Amino acid sequence: MAWSTEHFGKEKAHYNLARLKAGGENFEVIVDPDRAIAFKQGQGDIRDVLVYDRVFADAKKGLAVSEHVMKNVFRTDDHFEVAKQIIQKGEIQLTSEYRDRLREEKKKAIINIIHRTAIDPKTGFPHPPNRIEAAIEEAKVRFDEHRKAEDQIHDIVKQLMPVLPIKFEVRQVEFHIPAQFASKAYSVLKSFGTLQKDAWQNDGSLLAVVEIPAGMQQDLYSELNKLTRGAVESKVVGTR
Repeated sequence: MAWSTEHFGKEKAHYNLARLKAGGENFEVIVDPDRAIAFKQGQGDIRDVLVYDRVFADAKKGLAVSEHVMKNVFRTDDHFEVAKQIIQKGEIQLTSEYRDRLREEKKKAIINIIHRTAIDPKTGFPHPPNRIEAAIEEAKVRFDEHRKAEDQIHDIVKQLMPVLPIKFEVRQVEFHIPAQFASKAYSVLKSFGTLQKDAWQNDGSLLAVVEIPAGMQQDLYSELNKLTRGAVESKVVGTR
């Protein structure tokens, strides 16, 4: 059965295909590429991913797959359920320009994660983003545009270790905040890490212990010093 896809007009250049070969048959759906990748990673609703709620044997020719064929291969003739499997198990077709853009976005996200959560074991301070980027180029690291940045960190750090020493360390830092700044500082502490202790003192000051990635320690210090005009006291009380 043929379905016309001409109504997509010029905008169809923004759409992509997701394809799956199963049971000797070809299955295709027309998708929004950003939403399809997010769905493949477990985010979003299939109805928002599909540009056209139809499963095709050949989308370019407008040839739809029959319900009989879908039921024979997928045990269901529900287009949305079949589309889910096509996206999750199949391949999302992307242009080279789009892949490059996604990889660049992943690179920036991973650089930010390493900068904020890891340290140079020699100095105890975070690596600057430009140093991490230079190491990525030197190690010829490749990024998977289909995987979340967080899911790639372990593999990428292994590739970077020969050219850039990296240590992921979590620190427990104790802060004593004067009473006049305590309420606002409490919100800042919670936004940076996990509060392990928050003891309000008789004078209204706050004694708190927050667990944070070592790479974020300096950022937290800067934020609290700006808020309290340098009146905060702090010390590292543990690491892991």
